[in-house]
Amino acid sequence: MNQELSMNANQLVAYLQKPTSEFTKADIISFIQQNNIRMVNFMYPAGDGRLKTLNFVINNQAYLEAILTCGERVDGSSLFSFIEAGSSDLYVIPRFRTAFVDPFAEIPTLTMLCSFFNKDGEPLESSPEYTLHKASKTFTEVTGMEFQAMGELEYYVIAPDIDMFQATDQRGYHESGPYAKFNEFRTECMSYIAQTGGQIKYGHSEVGNFTLDDCVYEQNEIEFLPVRVEEAADQLMVAKWVIRNLGLQYGYNVTFAPKITAGKAGSGLHIHMRIVKDGKNQMLKDGVLSETARKAIAGMMVLAPSITAFGNTNPTSYFRLVPHQEAPTNVCWGIVIVLY
Repeated sequence: MNQELSMNANQLVAYLQKPTSEFTKADIISFIQQNNIRMVNFMYPAGDGRLKTLNFVINNQAYLEAILTCGERVDGSSLFSFIEAGSSDLYVIPRFRTAFVDPFAEIPTLTMLCSFFNKDGEPLESSPEYTLHKASKTFTEVTGMEFQAMGELEYYVIAPDIDMFQATDQRGYHESGPYAKFNEFRTECMSYIAQTGGQIKYGHSEVGNFTLDDCVYEQNEIEFLPVRVEEAADQLMVAKWVIRNLGLQYGYNVTFAPKITAGKAGSGLHIHMRIVKDGKNQMLKDGVLSETARKAIAGMMVLAPSITAFGNTNPTSYFRLVPHQEAPTNVCWGIVIVLY
């Protein structure tokens, strides 16, 4: 059996017995018909960085075929500040490879992420998703290689302090219960993220741990496995959606803010990268850093100011960058050997 299919938590992969990259419209319709799916959700990130949702109740197969083929019109001016109200028509078209059964829906619901298109049927050039798609495609066309990435998603869980088994301030790294209060919450998040298609490496509690105003603030991390860069971005978006939704169910507040308060560890969103050709990692050659890796590192260091300007638009990102607070203070590089 294909190793990608074996033990995969995504219900569509288990049912269709094919990887997500091979999902077709016919596959989606077949799964809906055979699994009593009653609703379809389209989700897409807007300019505020949050996933937006459009719900469809399935009336009949013709209607299902229509929305899966043509998508639906949305008001672009309400989603992006750079789109004017007078020419705001956009269309959201689902990407079948992103399909998953919504773990939070009471009515059986299939959810898919979407791409934006203008009224002429062309991709929205300025959308973040299409910008990443163009960069990834160009990289492959120019180099013949595939750019992959994996994220480390750090966040704080905030809840009333029960004043029992207090964790040591700023010493929460890999802590176990009962000193870590939200390990079970994190593992449930990981299970749901896996069901949505997220390829998780591991999860653990992180350094940050403190009490403030009768609340406990506990930092956690979920780290992913390397996948195609576009899939990595999709997985991070959906993972944040899962964690926030599950936090709401538990009555926990969750924040991905880079910095909460002075003197306490902030949360990073570290992105690891690798370059692959014919299924082989090109970052090493004969056990040492390859020429390909050196060129990639040099390019990113030269472009660090531009990457930062467009990738770190949240001002609190820079409040985090202080010495001795689990954060970098220099433009530098490092390499981690990954054995898979």
